[in-house]
Amino acid sequence: MPIIAEPVRVRFAPSPTGLLHIGGLRTALTNYLFARRHGGTLILRIEDTDRARFVEGAEADILDSLSWAGITVDESSQTGGPHKPYRQSERSDSYSKAAKILVESGHAYIAFDSSDDIEQLRQRHRSETNPNPRYDLETRLEMQNSLSLSAEEVGLRLERGDAHVVRLKVEPGLTLAFKDLIRGDVEFQSDTIDDQILVKSDGLPTYHLANVVDDHAMQITHVIRGEEWLPSTPKHILLYQAFGWTPPIMAHLPLILSPTGGKLSKRSAERAGIPVSVADYMRADYEPEAVVNFLALLGWNPGSEKEFFTL
Repeated sequence: MPIIAEPVRVRFAPSPTGLLHIGGLRTALTNYLFARRHGGTLILRIEDTDRARFVEGAEADILDSLSWAGITVDESSQTGGPHKPYRQSERSDSYSKAAKILVESGHAYIAFDSSDDIEQLRQRHRSETNPNPRYDLETRLEMQNSLSLSAEEVGLRLERGDAHVVRLKVEPGLTLAFKDLIRGDVEFQSDTIDDQILVKSDGLPTYHLANVVDDHAMQITHVIRGEEWLPSTPKHILLYQAFGWTPPIMAHLPLILSPTGGKLSKRSAERAGIPVSVADYMRADYEPEAVVNFLALLGWNPGSEKEFFTL
């Protein structure tokens, strides 16, 4: 697969759930440099559909952090662009239409199960060999959904406003393969994937549906993100296949690690005395050029002894 097949369009798509993590700034920087290197476009998209974790002022912090680091974007809620709006909370209609297409084509289904129903499913199937039972092909017909109920019953429940979600219908026996620009050839088996929720009971999409719909609508050519999203990629591949869309080229960046091991989380950073949010570096009067230079050299080497770079 070619790295550059068309005008490059990349996005930085943070969730406004708190102060921007220094790892998020590194992801934004990588997208920015890739776009500028290839004469492409960088989009800032705010993925704010998780209202339970929404933090007032977090979007302003993201904007302040990018500005402080000298990272400019080409399309956003502030700058405008041909694919507005750039906040997912303002794009609900497109997700509803997409979910309807998936249900009507048989790639998704409606489920009415309560949290108690889900817990009972787990209790019924939990064992030493299966400690975390999934809602999938093996269990879906035990549950209350449009695959196990009659069309009349489903219609009645929808008409009276019963709480429901939309789930991805994952078929077994599929090999989901893609080439990652960093990790190379990657394969997942569909048997390991659950029937992921695509639309929550509040009508808002989950990350998976909104991410795929928006990346397609915004003509994203390359998805450059942290490798914690690698396990989500096969679900996205299934969605691209269901819609008949070509997925963008993927690149999953290695994470910034804590000195004690594992991802540099807020908790591990605090224990080690390491600033973890961009705001921490700003308050401590770090030079933005120094922070950007340091981040660029995490996980990348210029192949020379040169240590100092400008954007």
